[in-house]
Amino acid sequence: MATAPAREGVLRVSAFVARVKNALERQFPAVWVRGELSSYKRWSSGHYYFSLKEGDAVVECFMFGSDAERLRFTPADGLEVEAFGSVTVYAARGRLQLTVREMRPAGIGALLAQLEALKKRLLAEGLFDADRKRPLPPFPRTVGLVTSPVGAAVRDVVTVLRRRWPSIGIVLAPVRVQGVGAADEIAAAIERFDRHGGVDVLIVGRGGGSIEDLWAFNEESVVRAIAAARVPVVSAVGHEVDTTLADLAADVRAATPSNAAELVVRERAEVARAVARRDDRAARAVVEGLGTRRRRVDAALLRHGFRRHADVLAQHVRRLDERWARMTAALQGEVRAWRERLAGLGRRHAARDPRRVIPAWRAALDRSSVRLAPAWRRGLADRARAVRALEDRLRALSPAHVMERGFCIVRGPDGSLVRAANTLTAGDHVAIAFARGEAGATIDDVRMEEEP
Repeated sequence: MATAPAREGVLRVSAFVARVKNALERQFPAVWVRGELSSYKRWSSGHYYFSLKEGDAVVECFMFGSDAERLRFTPADGLEVEAFGSVTVYAARGRLQLTVREMRPAGIGALLAQLEALKKRLLAEGLFDADRKRPLPPFPRTVGLVTSPVGAAVRDVVTVLRRRWPSIGIVLAPVRVQGVGAADEIAAAIERFDRHGGVDVLIVGRGGGSIEDLWAFNEESVVRAIAAARVPVVSAVGHEVDTTLADLAADVRAATPSNAAELVVRERAEVARAVARRDDRAARAVVEGLGTRRRRVDAALLRHGFRRHADVLAQHVRRLDERWARMTAALQGEVRAWRERLAGLGRRHAARDPRRVIPAWRAALDRSSVRLAPAWRRGLADRARAVRALEDRLRALSPAHVMERGFCIVRGPDGSLVRAANTLTAGDHVAIAFARGEAGATIDDVRMEEEP
């Protein structure tokens, strides 16, 4: 079979792939590609790998983690998207690849369809039911905030809270409010507040933006965390015209973050004025009530049965005096009885008066001391004699005492005591200890005596 002549020589695989790669990159330096997401996942390196497909056509895609963090929606398999990037060839496998720098839903209709489907499912579960809504506490001590630590929203909320009630406690859980992973951070922050407590009400939200910017508050994890929270939750997402699923699940929906702060905390000055008004009304009610009752008493006294009210009052006074006299006599009798009891107790315990008992004890102690002193001296003399006897015995057994009588101690070459001549040999050097001083010697010969 004939072959075509190699005008430029035979290319190696790496050179061939490099030429194809350079040609594609020159031809497609930047391109938008529309297709359906497939196999979207994050690798341990932090980058994302996925595919775009349409019918039987498939192109593999790669996206840096830093680019994926800027996405304004949550990618999911099956979602139709538009991806912007450059075409290249993955040399290690010789595959066509699109390096994606930016990605967006293929149309707002796709996002709205996804949102509507989730809304219907959660609505059927009862997460948006009105009977689940709880009232806000009238006077919360501490408010929890779940929002971004930067931006106008958190500043507006803190400013309004401090202005309306300066002593209010504020605990901020800083989270991302848009991009990949924002929904998980928001849900986790709500669950932490719910688990550890310490706040009376939660404000969850962010400032305004597009539907893609607010999409984290449409995520199922955030909606379920709000619905499961044990403390009341106020949703403050975007502006009044923006409505998210978080707004539907929250106990109260605020038009803006500033409005959420106004709903949660009352105006302190207004509360003080309301308390003052109620105090005035209560005082007037007391005065009017006393006046009404006084008029009723006066009218009753003027009726026929109470015209001689002075006599009736005198009878009551006499009864009161009699009862007072009986009560006084009873109290005096009780006092006398207690005094007699105390006197009897004093007589019984007089014999145990320490001022009488202590001298007797001191005399007995002196007598015992007189008897014990001779016995103690005799015992001490006996013990002194015993000690001297033991000293004499120890002195008789002392090696130094024995050596004074002419005996000596011999130590062998290794320093051990020599008790038998057969442990030595001629030429051994020994040390001889006398009662006073030592001397060295050399063994000339060894003679053994027969045992008796």
